[in-house]
This record gives sequence, structure tokens and C-alpha cells, in this order.
Amino acid sequence: MFAALVLLLTIVVLAIPTAVIFIPLTVLTGRVGPLYAVSNSIVRTAFRLAGIRVRVEGLENIPPGQACIFMANHVSNLDPPALIPQIPTRSAAFSKRSIMKIPALGYGMKLADFIPVDRDGRLESAQESIGAAARVLAKGVHITTFVEGTRSKDGRMLPFKKGPFYLAKETGAPCIPVSIYGTETMMAKHSLRLHPGTAHIVFHPAIHPADYARREDLLKAVRASIASGLPEWMRS
Repeated sequence: MFAALVLLLTIVVLAIPTAVIFIPLTVLTGRVGPLYAVSNSIVRTAFRLAGIRVRVEGLENIPPGQACIFMANHVSNLDPPALIPQIPTRSAAFSKRSIMKIPALGYGMKLADFIPVDRDGRLESAQESIGAAARVLAKGVHITTFVEGTRSKDGRMLPFKKGPFYLAKETGAPCIPVSIYGTETMMAKHSLRLHPGTAHIVFHPAIHPADYARREDLLKAVRASIASGLPEWMRS
């Protein structure tokens, strides 16, 4: 539990002055970049102090000057803070609406264009989230999504949700498949225990929605790409 406490305390201690200084600054200037950069620096510092290393491959596969949809598998609560700071330029992400109701944190995420998601299964909710994400992409901001919709219990890939592929076909934004592994042994689902180690993140070549007539074919291509960067046992 020591590593988990180090991670949590570092984030909390550094986040308080960051929120006090940079949230008002963002509201006054309309520029979220400084808040976003400092928040990522806090996460990197917390990871380093907690003994979490992040190894990244394939950054050259990210096309410059284009807003992309980063589509990753999901095995741990560590995945979002491990992945998002590694993406060149700013990325928003889908987030549970309950998290975005947390004071200061939720408001900061709103300023950074994070998209609230309701897990009520209603078509209207899904359409609202996809519409919001399309507007974020139109501003030139990346979107990060964990396409299984929830964390895998054992590290093996789950079926993908369809929403991100509706978004991709609607906007034409390049899809960047991302493979994440290592975090499944560092912090498993339903566990607060943290084991120091190395998170592996692999960015694969862009997949363009226009090359696929059907969403299902686009989904299969993204899934195969993500699987190719995972250990064999995680692919099923």
C-alpha cells in the first residue's frame, strides 16, 4: 500500500495549488494549455515517486497536425494517467459523469474538454457524447477512448463498444490503436493495491475510417492492431 499512498498523496498535494492558480487563470485567459501541461507534469512526478515507469513505442506513428482518436485497451485504473501525458499535444477523453462532478477535478476536466459519459444505455446519451466529442475534434484536440468501455478483470481483451467507431466514421478522424500492458499486474480491477513496475504503451500506425465501408470492418482492423502489440495471453 506504500506505493499507492505515495501516488495519491503526491497528486493531492500538488493538485491543490495547481487548481488554485491555474483554474482561475484558465477561466480568465481562455487558455487551457498551462493547466493541462502542469497536470500532466504532476502525474509524471507521482508515477516516478511511486516507482511506476512508462515505456513508450511508436510515437512516430502519430500524424502531426491532425486531431486523432486514440483507441486503447483497458486493464487498470493506471491506464488513463499513464497514456494521456504521452500523447503529443492536448487530448481530451471520455469520462464517467460521476468523476466530472468531483469539485475542482471535474471543473478542470470540463475546461480541458473532457466528455462526460452516462452509462444508462440510452441512445440519446450515446449520441450526446459522440456529438460533444465531434466538436472537440473539430477544435483540433485529440480524443482518447478506451474502446472496451470498462477495465478487463484479467487483462484479456473484451468486446469493443461501438460508440468510438460511430465517432470515427462521422468525423473521418484518424484512429490510432494503442496497446497497453503491464498495468494489469500493477493495479488490478477492484484493487487499491499498487505494485511498482513498468507500463508499456505502444502507438500503432493510423487507421483511416474512409478506408472501411462498414463500422464493423473498422472495428476489426483497430482490434487486430491493438492485439498485435499485446502479449499473446491478453489477445483473446
